[in-house]
Amino acid sequence: MPKDLSLPAQTARPTRVRAFMVVLIFVTVVIGYLDRASLAIAAPFIRRGMDLSSVQMGLVFSAFAWAYSPLQIPGSMLVDRVRPRLLYPAIIAVWSAMQLMLGFSSSLLQLFLLRMGLGGAEAPSFPMNNRIVTAWLPENERARGVGVFVSGQYVGLAFCTPILAFVTEHFGWRAMFIMIGSIGIVWAFCFRQLYRDPIDSQHANAEELSLIRAGGGQVAWTQKQTEDGPEADAVPAARAFRNRKLWGLLLAHSGETAANWFFLTWFPIYLVRYRHIAFLKVGFLATLPFIAAYCGVLLSGFLSDGLLRRGYSLSFARKAPIVTGLILATSIIGANFVQSPALIIGFMTVAFFGSGLSAISWSLVSSIAPVNLVGRASGAFNFVGTSMGIIVPLVIGFLVRGGNFAPALSFIGGMALLSTCSYLFVIGKVERVR
Repeated sequence: MPKDLSLPAQTARPTRVRAFMVVLIFVTVVIGYLDRASLAIAAPFIRRGMDLSSVQMGLVFSAFAWAYSPLQIPGSMLVDRVRPRLLYPAIIAVWSAMQLMLGFSSSLLQLFLLRMGLGGAEAPSFPMNNRIVTAWLPENERARGVGVFVSGQYVGLAFCTPILAFVTEHFGWRAMFIMIGSIGIVWAFCFRQLYRDPIDSQHANAEELSLIRAGGGQVAWTQKQTEDGPEADAVPAARAFRNRKLWGLLLAHSGETAANWFFLTWFPIYLVRYRHIAFLKVGFLATLPFIAAYCGVLLSGFLSDGLLRRGYSLSFARKAPIVTGLILATSIIGANFVQSPALIIGFMTVAFFGSGLSAISWSLVSSIAPVNLVGRASGAFNFVGTSMGIIVPLVIGFLVRGGNFAPALSFIGGMALLSTCSYLFVIGKVERVR
């Protein structure tokens, strides 16, 4: 039975169920990103075993985004309409099944189609994450929540890359795909058992719901009759998506995700083929940038919410870590001018730390998008970012045809600079479109 949210807060302390829900998203993101990045770990073996060119490998790398990107909008419309407890376990199970079947692929076409299937199934995932955060967290906790779940894309890669490299080296890349897919199928069942929306939770007390609601959290998302529910301040989609703030945010996201796609696709090949570092050594060296990105995204979330609590404006509190991170991300170009593996990894680590700092941009979607369009705005935001998952691997594949990786790293740094300009000169004040 729905809770009465009109009651004033009592003297009891608010429960912390919202933190547990963020943990559920975090684990889901870890699994999802292991699925995405596992191809990069297996790529040196697949490329050699199937005799693929750099352009063909770039095509396989981009296959995920060919489905993931165009399905963002229809996927996000599902997010606005279907409860997370029903939709999320279903898509986790489907994408995990695709990952498992990759272990049985034997041709370029099969690799491409299964990676497309994986991308299509994952399409609603980040809009769903943002919906859950918007429902469960007040504004002054939202950047931390976003920071925690976004850090999942780095923590799994940081701490599991050596394990996955070991499995690939000793048992083959097929075993690695099958292992990750099986873990995801089990997690789909666990998520279904553990997640509830705020209004349906048997563990969140009235004080916690009052705290969330007072801070702008949409605790009654599924009850559209509530006075401040999603339809109270509804904005037509056509009007909202003509707004300069949303367009600036989409432009910024296109640049800030370029580094992510490089690290998720070409990074291991860059170290092995173009920098001649042994594969098992790569398995350990490659963890450092991911650990740095993990630290960056957590620091960014806590720093941003800390600035907000200290009285700084929402615009400054959100933009300061993001812009600082994007400036640091341009340092990836420095790897073009050094030969030492330690210095190469050093530049990569600084750049990916900066990329992590900028990753709380998801919190701006919750702050800028009309409440009734958070799902669709999240989908458009992710559509732009994941379109780079098509563009970046292919562009890099063409840029490195001559055996020189320097133009590719310059391209990544230039995209970070583009995002910086959008945050500084296009988006303007961070406030909800009404």
